[in-house]
Amino acid sequence: MHVIHDPTSEPEETIAFSDFLKVDIRIGTVLSAEELVGARKPSIRLVIDFGPGVGHKKSCAQVAALYDPAGLVGRQVAAVVNFPPRQVGKAMSEVLTLGFADAEGRVVLASPERPVPNGARLL
Repeated sequence: MHVIHDPTSEPEETIAFSDFLKVDIRIGTVLSAEELVGARKPSIRLVIDFGPGVGHKKSCAQVAALYDPAGLVGRQVAAVVNFPPRQVGKAMSEVLTLGFADAEGRVVLASPERPVPNGARLL
């Protein structure tokens, strides 16, 4: 998870809608969460269930400042599921869990207002 905290920044360059559709953002339910020991920034390793189409995927998220691992289990989160896996310390992150930086730069997870089926894609 790459954190950019600048609410005053200008929007990125304009892209075509077809480019946006290439980013596959899905909802999944956190099955397990544990501190990621040895990470440069305080992080939590998540195992997320994205339903039968995507399956269970691992993610290393820099959310330890606001979230306790036990409190994340059962929570639905949004993630990009079609980026290549990325090595984070000693762990492999298979999806990019999404969030927004608060005023102090801590990551607040992006999640749906109401429960949706695992694997639901952002429209």
